[in-house]
Amino acid sequence: MRLGDNRRSMYALYEDAGKFLAGRVMSETDSSLQIELASGKRAKVKAAAVLLRFASPEPDALLAAAAKIAAEIDLDLAWEFAPEGEFAFAQLARDYFGASTGNVQQAGALLGLFGAPHYFRRLGKGNFKKAPEEIVKAALLGIERKKQVAAQIDAWSAELAAGVCPPAIREQLYKILFRPDKNAPEYKAVVDAAKNTGRAPLDVLKTAGAIDSPYQFHWRRFLFENFPKGTAFTPFELPALKDDLPLGEARAFSIDDSATTEIDDALSVRGLGSGQVTVGIHIAAPALAVAPESGVDRIARDRLSTVYIPGHKLTMLPGAVVDTFTLREGRASPVVSLYVSFDEATLERVSSETKIERVLIAANLRHDKLDSVINEATLETGLPASLPFAAELTFLHGLARSLKAGREAVRGKPENFNRPDYAFRVDAADGAAIVGDERVEIVPRLRGSPLDLMVAEAMILANSTWGGWLAECGVPAIYRSQASLAPGVKVRMGLRPGPHAGIGVAQYAWSTSPLRRYVDLVNQWQLVACVRHGRTAALAAPFRANDVKLHAIVSDFDAAYAEYNGLQSAIERYWSLRSLLQDGVAELDAAVMKDGLVRADTLPLVFRAAGAESLPRGARVRVRLGAADLLTLDLNASVIARLAEAGGANETATADDDEPAAGPLAIAVDVADAGPESPPVAEPAAA
Repeated sequence: MRLGDNRRSMYALYEDAGKFLAGRVMSETDSSLQIELASGKRAKVKAAAVLLRFASPEPDALLAAAAKIAAEIDLDLAWEFAPEGEFAFAQLARDYFGASTGNVQQAGALLGLFGAPHYFRRLGKGNFKKAPEEIVKAALLGIERKKQVAAQIDAWSAELAAGVCPPAIREQLYKILFRPDKNAPEYKAVVDAAKNTGRAPLDVLKTAGAIDSPYQFHWRRFLFENFPKGTAFTPFELPALKDDLPLGEARAFSIDDSATTEIDDALSVRGLGSGQVTVGIHIAAPALAVAPESGVDRIARDRLSTVYIPGHKLTMLPGAVVDTFTLREGRASPVVSLYVSFDEATLERVSSETKIERVLIAANLRHDKLDSVINEATLETGLPASLPFAAELTFLHGLARSLKAGREAVRGKPENFNRPDYAFRVDAADGAAIVGDERVEIVPRLRGSPLDLMVAEAMILANSTWGGWLAECGVPAIYRSQASLAPGVKVRMGLRPGPHAGIGVAQYAWSTSPLRRYVDLVNQWQLVACVRHGRTAALAAPFRANDVKLHAIVSDFDAAYAEYNGLQSAIERYWSLRSLLQDGVAELDAAVMKDGLVRADTLPLVFRAAGAESLPRGARVRVRLGAADLLTLDLNASVIARLAEAGGANETATADDDEPAAGPLAIAVDVADAGPESPPVAEPAAA
């Protein structure tokens, strides 16, 4: 019911979308009123929405007084007074305030009832019904908890603002920063502290000591986002070979860094001096024992690739599986072998054959021990006869140069390795967790060195040959392709063979790193089917044409590989900045890129330098370094001089020494080496 349905009254209080408004009644009909608010705005209000008519006080005064009364109502007492059935707000007002209740008390009761849904259920038209006692008790308990949480948020916020990180927030640090629950009190406390201090949340947390190690911040952030359940492998059954494989005639050798444990590939050379030489490319064969949908497969499918960072890695496969199939010196390992025969004089390809077999791994040759011995000069004058596999390595180098020249002819231009790779050596004890303050040594190594070239060309030969054979057998596989070398045309992964313009081959299917990349393991399963079943392999292969699982693998691998490469770039950038700090480097030489970016000459480091914006790309500059932030990976710098170009003269400085440093920059570092152990051999640069 409505109290005081008096048409001579001047004012009316009504509800509009959950708000209570009051104003002067200008006109009315049986069904509606036109009401003018204090702002001058007029509203057409249905008669049923009018809850109170009154002559005094003024509407705004009534609402202000009613709000004060509503805040003072003892809701427990009002709940006790309220009838058991449906009642009107005016009735409760009379029971609570007494018989002399006026307009202000009635409006106060209305606002009080409306604002206490845990005590009173709203039924419409100013009518209510009190909630059951158990509902009231539960609601009050919830309200009390909210008050306690709000008080806790305020306390945590104050601690953060004072430079102290509460333990609860430290425990939730990465969730707060990277996958926040915006209703969580820890998150709200950080936001509140940032608002109160006028600083960014990350800066607040850093100042409060929540991030005690920038290195661990980057590493644990990656683990939080990609390995939320930890890095331990789930239980699995170690696979065993079911077939008794024949032992091949070849004596193979691998070429890797000394720290490499996942040795996927090895090479062999037979027939030197006979006029026809057969080169063997032998790839570790976990596909012969690891079955699709097995426990080990699910582990590999989940990780998709080995994760490489300087001084550390997370292997795709468990250590026991790697140890079973890695091509370790001194044992006959199961392999999928590609034998390619070449005319010894012309180096023209004669024939090829793929076999499943065991091959004796006669030696694990190591880059870091042989790069100084096997180089362009020693290959030109002749390798020492005492060097293991000297004749084979000499032939492989000549063959690699020939294969590279053939690919470059297809590409239409030579590959350009004008930047070195870098090896990161972190001074940490074996097995010890890296803290981030260890000494680091960053050693450049020119790309395209003879040993690199031999391995790279052999892997390209295998991946392109096997990619073509898979297509001939009608067996689906995962390919990498690039339609052209035009700017903006990227390398893509897909299920159809197509030319890879960046490499200069007709098709390219990653198949040579099955211990380190899941795509290669998948392709190896398909290859094994081709070896065993030939033209009928399409019916026997684990994956059929248009298999949705293959599409999912491509999508997931692309995403995971991007994440892993992003981590590698970030950690390499961290150690590059760390090396500047540990060595006290104040200035360095660099080359201008674009948009004010420069690339350091002796480190895998790209950063913004004030004064580089107006310089042409490729200009040589001397840069003064400012502050380096290991958390944000930013480096402040400014150009202090332009250096002489090749064959040119020195030029005057293009930036004032006092010019402010450039702003923050986050940019991926374009490097390929991952520290002591390198990732699988990738295709050469596309441009």
